[in-house]
Order: sequence, then structure tokens, then C-alpha cells
Amino acid sequence: MTRPVLLITGASAGIGAATARLAAERGYDLALGYLSDRDGAEDVAAACRAQGARVLLLRADMADPDEIEEMFDRIDTGFGQLDALVNNAGVVDVASTVTGMDHARLRRMFDINVIGAFLVAKQAVLRMQRQGDGGVIVNLSSAAARLGSANLFVDYAASKAAVDTFTKGLAEEVAPDGIRVNAVRPGIIETEIHAKAGQPDRAGRLGPGVPMGRSGSAEEVAEAILFLLSDRASYITGTTLDVTGGR
Repeated sequence: MTRPVLLITGASAGIGAATARLAAERGYDLALGYLSDRDGAEDVAAACRAQGARVLLLRADMADPDEIEEMFDRIDTGFGQLDALVNNAGVVDVASTVTGMDHARLRRMFDINVIGAFLVAKQAVLRMQRQGDGGVIVNLSSAAARLGSANLFVDYAASKAAVDTFTKGLAEEVAPDGIRVNAVRPGIIETEIHAKAGQPDRAGRLGPGVPMGRSGSAEEVAEAILFLLSDRASYITGTTLDVTGGR
């Protein structure tokens, strides 16, 4: 049987990388998007190929509409199909109050986390509709979308709240095409994103305050994503699943 083709953006590290490895193990061929970490992307690709997956590496800037279209052109050429999308690429910034945020920071945050996610999903949906046999999209949100992240990352939280709304609206639009759209909201997860926000010890500090008493792993989020991609979630669309340890 032909393996389904899954595109994962932001696949060179963290949740994207863990999802790619698990998807390869579960029988997917993979298109892996990344921006700057070529070595990380190559390592993920090698691990996926070792599981029998065909892998296409795709460097693309999610803030650039032309590069997004070029990424999908390469998927068309390399695979000729697209069955699933994990819309994972996103950025955070250093901790700040809203009064400390400038236009450049906000523009970058929303260009990548919101507009980029819209444009990637658009291109995926167009291909799934053309193929005529449905498809699945999982967007990456965050618990920050409902917590607000005051004095830290209100811009990031707002961008992820937009992803939640986008997930619900898109799911209703494409349900008649047999395309399911859901999101996951990770909580305090042990990934590199905390270091990028200037707080490399954040997961360790906040983990004990989570109801379950610990931070989560990228692999635990990947398991939730693969569930939503699978036929076991065949009657689930337009929903957002918290993976937060009860936070």
C-alpha cells in the first residue's frame, strides 16, 4: 500500500521533530519543513528514513508567501500527493510586557504564527480537495491561548488564540470535503523554545506547579498529534486538545 504523505512544518527540533519520528514509525512518508537548523532537520530525516519513510526536506520561511508556495510545489513534484498536515512552525520572543513590544516584534509573531499557518493550511486544503479523498490537519496552538501569558508573551498567546479560532472555522468550511481540522494546545513542555525565549530553565521551574507535578515531553505531544491524524479520531473535527498535565 502507498504510505500517506504528511507535511510537518518546523520539523527540525522539539515537537515537530518528535512528531516526525513517530509518524515515520506509524507508516507515513514525510515532507519536513525547516528554516535555519539544517543539521537538526537532517538528523530528523535520517531517523525517519531508518523507519522506512521517504523524506523530503523543505527549507522555507513561513513569513514569506512565495517560499510557502515553492514548498508546496516541491511536495507536488516529490510526492504527487498530500494527505495530512501538522501546522507546527512558530516563534516566541523574549519575555516582555505589552508596553515593551514594538511593531517589528508583533509583525514577526503574527506573520509566522498566524498568517503563515493560514497560508500553509490553504495550500494543503487546495491539494486535499483536488485529490478528493479527504485529509487531516493538526494545528499547533498553546495553553497560552487561554492563559494570556501576562508579563511574558501576550503576543504569543494572542497568536495562538487566533490559531484556535482559525481551527474551528476552517474545520467547518472543509468538513463537507472529508477534511478534518483540529489543534493541540501543549502546556509546559521540555523543548528548546524556552531557551529561545531567554528562559532555558522554565520547564524545570514551572513543572512542579502543574497539577500532574511535572513538565511534559515533546513525545507526549506527538502522541496526541498522531492520534488526531489517525482514523481513531475519525469523528473529531473542530476541536482543540489540551496536552498540559491539567494546567
